[in-house]
Amino acid sequence: MSDQSSTFQAKSTIKAADKEHRRKINFNIARYNAVVPAGKQQFTNVHLARERAKNAKWRAIEQLDKTLETFEAAATRNGTKVLYAETADEALAQILTICKAKSCRSIVKSKSMVTEEIHLNKFLIQNGIESVETDLGEYIQQLDDEPPYHIVTPAMHKSKEDVAKLFAEKLGTPPHLTPQELTQVAREKLREKYRQAEVGITGANFLLADTGSIAITENEGNGRLSCAYPKTHIAIVGIEKVLPSINDLALFWPLLSTYGTGQRLTVYNSIISGPRRNDEEDGPDEMYVILLDNGRTNLLQNPKTRESLYCIRCGACLNACPVYKNIGGHAYGTTYSGPIGSVITPHLKDLDEYKHLSYASSLCGNCTEVCAVKINLHELLLENRAESVEAGNASFAERTAWRFWKMAMLKRPLMNMAPGKVKGWVVNTFVNEWKKHRSPLEFPNKSFSQQWVERHGK
Repeated sequence: MSDQSSTFQAKSTIKAADKEHRRKINFNIARYNAVVPAGKQQFTNVHLARERAKNAKWRAIEQLDKTLETFEAAATRNGTKVLYAETADEALAQILTICKAKSCRSIVKSKSMVTEEIHLNKFLIQNGIESVETDLGEYIQQLDDEPPYHIVTPAMHKSKEDVAKLFAEKLGTPPHLTPQELTQVAREKLREKYRQAEVGITGANFLLADTGSIAITENEGNGRLSCAYPKTHIAIVGIEKVLPSINDLALFWPLLSTYGTGQRLTVYNSIISGPRRNDEEDGPDEMYVILLDNGRTNLLQNPKTRESLYCIRCGACLNACPVYKNIGGHAYGTTYSGPIGSVITPHLKDLDEYKHLSYASSLCGNCTEVCAVKINLHELLLENRAESVEAGNASFAERTAWRFWKMAMLKRPLMNMAPGKVKGWVVNTFVNEWKKHRSPLEFPNKSFSQQWVERHGK
């Protein structure tokens, strides 16, 4: 068992037994489930919309090399400097080089899962640069020195009382502020940070190949300020975020809003096509786009797992997953949690170390059912399991156990030879994890097929 697997089991065991934690996360997910149906009403045929989105992503990913070249050429014409980073270390080095050239002492950062993936905040602080999260949920998590809990709602596991207590401890505010008052406190603190920052860093929801633009969708406006206020704007984006055309946004923005937050459209939607022009009043003097691989080509080169690159990070599969709803986001120990995280993390990192995530699923298929772009997530989880076995990452005991199980399941007479008590003893003895939180399994002395023959004679 890998260290990551042991840690996951320990954390998930604790969280699954924490009733207050489960109450908070299920309360917040229930609010999400209540509004998503209303968002879907904007589509005449939501299934067709999802299918068209999947086809658009298929076109982009199947020709990813050409699509990225098209984006780079168009972005360069716009005055944007495009950089490629094969690994997280390369991306961090590029960001540090830019910051040093600008004599940067502080940066403001909008919500970005890619920057979490490369641990940007920790890296900048180690290099003497203040990094401030400006998304309210991310700001809360940064104050608490925690990573995001959820792809879309980073502080989903916290109640308003938890946040009020955190602000009192970290910012010295009164301990019983309302959510509106807490938001006002954060706004006042962050406005000053925008004025001080030399560099603004964002992610992007989409790269638009034909116009060389990035598209950002948000509800707070902090993304716009991070782009426009500092003199230098750095956008770091996974290579899979590219779309063939700006016209695709008419489909993808409403889908992302509906499946991400239940809205018809989020409050702020920005298309950024380079640094400030001469006739524009605001915007950065320089803009950089860093295109990050960091294991994505591992998914790309596999025709079966390539489909996972269609993900638009709406978080719907997390909200639908019974495992996530019981153990929460932090138990996974990875940047991307839930079903999509379990699919992509073993390929972004190390299959042997993270194969356990593909088994952290009931295979109920609910993740596939709710995916905004119809990724067959439960089938990809099975594919990961198969790849892990083929790569020899299964232990001798595991391989032996499944070999005997297969022999028995393929030969009914062999199964019928052992009485129910023997079967029960074998399973309860060797599958001992089952009994930690459940009663022992009991098998009948006669199988259904044996009873059928006795009653009907065939």
